[in-house]
Amino acid sequence: MPEAARAPLPALFISDLHLSEDEPANVAAFLAFLQGPARQAASVFILGDLFEYWAGDDDLATPFNARIAAAIRALADSGTAVFFMTGNRDLLAGPAFAAAIGATLLEDPARVRFADDDNEDAPVLLLAHGDALCTDDVAYQAYRRQVRDPAWQAGFLAQPLPARKAFIAGLRQKSEAAKAGKSMEIMDVNAEAVAALLRDNAYPTLVHGHTHRPACHRLDVDGHDCARWVLPDWRGEACWLRYDGHGFRPESGGRGQVLPE
Repeated sequence: MPEAARAPLPALFISDLHLSEDEPANVAAFLAFLQGPARQAASVFILGDLFEYWAGDDDLATPFNARIAAAIRALADSGTAVFFMTGNRDLLAGPAFAAAIGATLLEDPARVRFADDDNEDAPVLLLAHGDALCTDDVAYQAYRRQVRDPAWQAGFLAQPLPARKAFIAGLRQKSEAAKAGKSMEIMDVNAEAVAALLRDNAYPTLVHGHTHRPACHRLDVDGHDCARWVLPDWRGEACWLRYDGHGFRPESGGRGQVLPE
């Protein structure tokens, strides 16, 4: 079992913001979050799909991307520890992006121990984007294996940036068409995949995004009482999850309902 990363408390968790210039209200909500609630937290975790798409770290110079990166970097420079995990939309975000925003880049999944000291008994959470758990979607999992292959990524990143963006635009259109023909159950996590992940990591609480189906699920895995928190997307709703070492509290930016408990 890999060693757990360490993070201070309280911690906030967000995912699936899908930021783009086409949705200025969503961008404004995120910038307000960075200036407000995030400044009051000791650590902030971005668990994938921060952007609608990411064509590579050489796209950092694009004004929109640079603006978002600078805003996150300002949060990190203020003293809040920032952690970033790639999702399926921004899987090409790498070390250069993490350095630009002042974040620690996490593997998926990641074990994180939360304490303000070196207490080895401090709680450990398991964090993931969530798409690897959607094993019923066989076609998506085949695609996921392809695009996360280092050789495939190297070949793709060797192409000119405009060509990569054009390819991604076409891929997004195909993805939306494919999702229209799939049931929500197929695109949700698989119960056995979740159980196996929790089993392999000593039955922790799991926090993930991706499915856009926010909830808190109580699970009995091999007689262990586990919890699975699913984060919401931010389209029309600024929502995050707060953890203080003792429990979780869903919070909202005030534009709608909070994440259900």
